[in-house]
Amino acid sequence: MDVGVNLCFAIKRWPEPKEWARIAADELGVSTVQFTMDLIDPWWPESDRAAMAARVREAAGRRGIAIHSVQIGLAGYTYNGLLHPDETARRLAEEWWRRSIDLAAELGAGAAGGPIGALSVADAASPERRKALYAEVVGRLGGLADHAKRSGLDALLVEPTPLPREIPSTIDEAKRLVADTSGGAVPLWFVIDVGHALYRPLYGEDASLVPWLTELRDHIGVLHLQNHDYRADAHWGWPDARGSYDPAGFHREVSEAGLDHLPVFIEVFSPFEQADAEIVPLIQSSLAACRP
Repeated sequence: MDVGVNLCFAIKRWPEPKEWARIAADELGVSTVQFTMDLIDPWWPESDRAAMAARVREAAGRRGIAIHSVQIGLAGYTYNGLLHPDETARRLAEEWWRRSIDLAAELGAGAAGGPIGALSVADAASPERRKALYAEVVGRLGGLADHAKRSGLDALLVEPTPLPREIPSTIDEAKRLVADTSGGAVPLWFVIDVGHALYRPLYGEDASLVPWLTELRDHIGVLHLQNHDYRADAHWGWPDARGSYDPAGFHREVSEAGLDHLPVFIEVFSPFEQADAEIVPLIQSSLAACRP
């Protein structure tokens, strides 16, 4: 099982490509990373963005690091995205995704994506409105798949979240989304995060990763690992007395589902005020805990 890191650990601390690449290769010992759009904003002017992406690609290449995919990031996730109540905002969100696909291609990654977006409270309470916005987002995903194909990407990434106002938030919704986007220019791959799939306040005290792995088996492209307490999308690392998630159990369930060939990325978000000197050791100990 290939265990890499999401570059969220580098946000605001090591934005320089040479620095995070050095840390990833020399201190963490990883050969695969997942890039975060918090390090390069897709909205930045295209020529400047492309030049920055080229420097990232060069720095990663010099260290023998592959950029598997590009993930939406912390900043992008705070927006309503493709499910915004305002049509203008949804149109702009689609353009943002197109630029994100362009960024992924410039980085040499094979896929780009993340959570689709969030319905407003009012829209989520209206079955008619939810139905209309869902149909619209399916159409927009089709257009984005076409753009991804033209850009040379292999897939679009969609990350289920444990929020009923976001799509998909359940296995059934994920299956429906796959069915409704089938035949796209590139496939839709899910990013399954253990902190999302095992969120007990939504899925119950018997929440299990197994049904996510088995029922969506053919449509999973990435797995995210984080330490948590089953009651918050905590993104803690290991060790952490607040968390109780067992990476050994994760490895067993993934292997039994026949998915141990998938890339796994540790996604640990540390508070920005946490001491910088504590971050790399936390990622190191987390990798040690999660590697089989």
